[in-house]
Amino acid sequence: QVQLVESGGGLVQPGGSLRLSCVASGTVFNWNSMAWYRQAPGKERELVASITTGSTTYYADSGKGRFTISRDNAKNTVYLQMNNLKPEDTAVYYCNSRLWNAPETDSWGKGTLVTVSS
Repeated sequence: QVQLVESGGGLVQPGGSLRLSCVASGTVFNWNSMAWYRQAPGKERELVASITTGSTTYYADSGKGRFTISRDNAKNTVYLQMNNLKPEDTAVYYCNSRLWNAPETDSWGKGTLVTVSS
């Protein structure tokens, strides 16, 4: 059973930075594409960024130029570096794993809350 545990959320002022981490267990990490999603109050969950097994990255427009996704296969960990945070980035951020690009294998963490406020 895949387990994903996020950390690194918190309260930050506009313009600040945070780095989210997600540690995976119960799977062969190298075989999984990884992604970060977020869900703001009253809104649907949306994709923020993803990284393939070959480390190809994708970013939603909302985070381009500000967010960086990376992975450390030796540590079974995916990161999301978020810079120049804005109040509209406030959301619960969820880690997602997908084995061999098969959507039916999607697993989710419980999320970590990011609040951007002065």
